[in-house]
Amino acid sequence: MFHHQTKFAIVFTIFMFYSTKAKNNNCQRNCGEHSLKYPFGFSSGCEIQLNCTKSKQVQIGELKVQNLTSDSIYISLPAKCNRSISFIDPLFGKNFAPTRKNSFLVQGCSSSLGGCVIPTSIFIGSLMLEGCEHKRSDEMNCLTMLKGKDVTMMTHEELKGSECKFLFSAIAVDKSKELSLQFQVVELGWWLEGPCHCSDNETCTVVHLAGGKQGFRCHCREGFAGDGFMNGTGCRKVSHCNASTLNSGECGIAIKIGVLVGVIIVGASLVAALSLLSYFTKRRSTWLRKQMTIKRLLREAAGNSSVPLYPYKEIERATDSFSEKHRLGTGAFGTVYAGNLHNDEWVAVKKIKYRDTNSVDQVMNEIKLVSSVSHPNLVRLLGCCIEDREQILVYEYMPNGTLSQHLQRERGGILPWTIRLTIATETANAIAYLHSAIDPPIYHRDIKSSNILLDYSFQSKVADFGLSRLGMTENSHISTAPQGTPGYVDPEYHQNFHLSDKSDVYSFGVVLLEIITAMKVIDFARPQSEINLAALAVDKIRKGCVDEIIDPFLEPHRDAWTLNSVHKVAELAFRCLAFHSDMRPTMMEVAEELEQIRRIGLETMEETVCVTHHVLNQTLRH
Repeated sequence: MFHHQTKFAIVFTIFMFYSTKAKNNNCQRNCGEHSLKYPFGFSSGCEIQLNCTKSKQVQIGELKVQNLTSDSIYISLPAKCNRSISFIDPLFGKNFAPTRKNSFLVQGCSSSLGGCVIPTSIFIGSLMLEGCEHKRSDEMNCLTMLKGKDVTMMTHEELKGSECKFLFSAIAVDKSKELSLQFQVVELGWWLEGPCHCSDNETCTVVHLAGGKQGFRCHCREGFAGDGFMNGTGCRKVSHCNASTLNSGECGIAIKIGVLVGVIIVGASLVAALSLLSYFTKRRSTWLRKQMTIKRLLREAAGNSSVPLYPYKEIERATDSFSEKHRLGTGAFGTVYAGNLHNDEWVAVKKIKYRDTNSVDQVMNEIKLVSSVSHPNLVRLLGCCIEDREQILVYEYMPNGTLSQHLQRERGGILPWTIRLTIATETANAIAYLHSAIDPPIYHRDIKSSNILLDYSFQSKVADFGLSRLGMTENSHISTAPQGTPGYVDPEYHQNFHLSDKSDVYSFGVVLLEIITAMKVIDFARPQSEINLAALAVDKIRKGCVDEIIDPFLEPHRDAWTLNSVHKVAELAFRCLAFHSDMRPTMMEVAEELEQIRRIGLETMEETVCVTHHVLNQTLRH
């Protein structure tokens, strides 16, 4: 139905030449049955040159001219997926360009355009579109250049600046008319360069161009006919048909044709415009209802725990409009930026990447869970922002980045074993708190070294609760589809969908291996059997070959305690990685064991210091 209605809107009415010959005889103005008036033509001698194809079609580049008026050139742009946005480069000519009334439907944009968002499936369901076979889940954005300048035409630089890869189609909009939407159509404005140079009995329209340049168009006043240009046919007075000549000769034919064409054009335009207007109104209404629901739910989630709501402008200003220099990292559900709020307070701003229902669930889940817990080793949620279709969470800022960055030598120096062991102990305490001190317990589901943040003193903070779930006190597990990061996911959970506190224990076991080895969790540069760190380490530990995988920068053989504690942590990791969850320790047991290993280390160092002082004192006495 939608397809047939848009066909009605495509009415080809080439601006016909009345029979008066233009003064420029070096211009070929005929293309088959089409005759154009000044300043249009089909040869190099014409002021505005269009293309005449072998099949006698009027085109600009490969695009068909659908209609030509005294102000505009309407171009047919059939919908198509995977078409490069550079396809419409020919529409930016010396004497014509797309007007700012157009809205281009684009795909593959690297940044938000701030306009409408439309699923491709809306069009695929009613149109047979080339290249759209695998694009049913993609979204289109509306690229509209309405604001900011007196320039009436779009520039090629603005189109390229959108950073979009694909052009799906366009909607031509004329705000001077009540119903003016035309799908699969681009409106070009045209002009001649320079100041006005029109004939008598005309009106000159000044066209403001980029770079301060100026162009013009001429129109004959009411009661006159012609192109209006001094170098064209000018304007001549036309006689009016009266009652005596209404049904005879040229006047009668002109009126009948005019009425017929007018009825067809008005009827078709009304049908197409009403259809598109109804469609976009319905889409807008659905979007508004969805946004109101989202806002209510998010406000409830934030309000119940007194989480502040930040204005979007304040967040935008704090991150310098989310500039690249403020970007801290990008995850599965969003990008994190450093932001400088009032009083030079630095915060971490998590801008959610997707705007579908799933992303809203992630945001609500994270707000509810993070705001309901309090532990020195859990990252604090400072506020959120839900304006301008954005979903943003604001956290305390962690200046030393993530544990992963340090282990992979991406920032800072080598982390000594004492600091690594402290980080492991603090992280285990935080997870044990989620499992044991909260009712119902919270299962994080995405424990990994990149979600362990470090503050100024390298104190650890567990972050990213987007995948977390509340456990059920009456059961040992809950059923949910496996989610998480490859290399960290509990194999039993992946096999039978049974999520429990032991799923976090498995993931933490992998983190312990990272702390010991400083190796990547998944590394395809390693041999086939060693790609997965958990599989590699379990095999080495089982064979008693832990020393082969210890990070050489730790210098484990420097003292007996370091080597002994590394082996004890490796044995603990081995138990955390047991395939059957019943064989794994609880996080409370893991935390207690790490605390004991760490305490023995501190006592050993204190004894060493005391012995050293005693020896020094004895030496000084003698």
